[in-house]
Amino acid sequence: MIALTDANNFYVSCERVFNPRLEGKPVVVLSNNDACVVARSNEVKALGVKMGTPLFELRWSETGPGGPSLIQQHQIQVFSSNYALYGDLSRRVMEVLGQFSSEVEVYSIDEAFLGLAGLSCEMVAHHMRLTVKQWTGIPVSVGVATTKTLAKIANHQAKQQGGVCVLFEPAPVLAQLPVSEVWGIGRRLTQRLEAHGITTALHLQQADLALIRQLLGIVGVRTVLELRGVACLPLELCPQPRKSCCVSRGFGRPVASLAELKQAIAAYSATAAAKLRRDHRVAQSMQVFITTNRFRPQEPQYAISETWVLPDPTNDTLTILQAALGAAVRLYRPGYTYHKAGVMMMELSDEAISQGSLFGDETKRERAGRLMEVIDSLNRQFGDGTVRWAAEGLQQGWRMRAEWRSSRFTTRWDELLVAR
Repeated sequence: MIALTDANNFYVSCERVFNPRLEGKPVVVLSNNDACVVARSNEVKALGVKMGTPLFELRWSETGPGGPSLIQQHQIQVFSSNYALYGDLSRRVMEVLGQFSSEVEVYSIDEAFLGLAGLSCEMVAHHMRLTVKQWTGIPVSVGVATTKTLAKIANHQAKQQGGVCVLFEPAPVLAQLPVSEVWGIGRRLTQRLEAHGITTALHLQQADLALIRQLLGIVGVRTVLELRGVACLPLELCPQPRKSCCVSRGFGRPVASLAELKQAIAAYSATAAAKLRRDHRVAQSMQVFITTNRFRPQEPQYAISETWVLPDPTNDTLTILQAALGAAVRLYRPGYTYHKAGVMMMELSDEAISQGSLFGDETKRERAGRLMEVIDSLNRQFGDGTVRWAAEGLQQGWRMRAEWRSSRFTTRWDELLVAR
């Protein structure tokens, strides 16, 4: 048996852990730059607010200028995304799940598959749910079945029936489930299936494999077999190392000057290099890109990128900074207001076995490595940005808006919760 644990409204639940007054109240969490809704409490869902709703719609009054907005009418609590908090609480949840099984596949920031071979599934599922809630404060739903695809469906049922569902007899549930709700079946594939009378998950389970292969390919055949209880998707206990690393952000306000654009690209480059060192990876090539706001067609539009190969595979911030800043100068064009920029590190390889240049300065490389270790250590101990490069600037007025971000309670000493 395989269990899928999924945190309920994860970002909202994270906000409630350190602010219990939010329990039972409508809460939304916004995307980067406070643009639109990316997480909703059940109370907000009941109001009809959809995922991705722009913030300005929640602020808009249905009764006209001066009237109460949806936020004011229902006292909706609004928060900016707090990724440091969410990432740390996710790590803690996954560590708790590791207490119940040696086979844990972290599927996303709020989901994990667990192998439950030889265990009493229903008892373990209830114990798992209670323990995660007690140790981390995060409520989770647990769905258990014989395959990953069925576990996804069981988890969907668990959210509607008290938090735990062990799916021994899936047929009644599959008969009520639209085929569009099956894991891996998107809108385009749903249209193909419905054209052949396959409208429910049960229809898909009982469909002819030759027809499914014709319509959906081998991936679709695996999905059908999974619905029949034949495991085709094994647990991935050792995630594959990333082949690329991208740091990209929209600006908090339009950027027109080269100086500010260089600051942003320098900051993104430093973040990307730190991520490479954290994962013990080095990059052989990189790309820098900038773009204006395509959602403002009345303004002049411009988007461009530059990709090049680095002399040696590296995760040294100084080397990456120099290359990125040179690209910023070449890409910049006056007369445009820029909305977004990014740095992508590519062709990643293991730091321990990367092949350097035959004529490279090994002493210089070792000194740079020691410097990076010191910088990373200080930033880990005292918080991100404690030590940063001068090219990143001091004021950074271009940074993303995060007007309603809560404190980073678990990762910053100066933002610890105060009890009185």
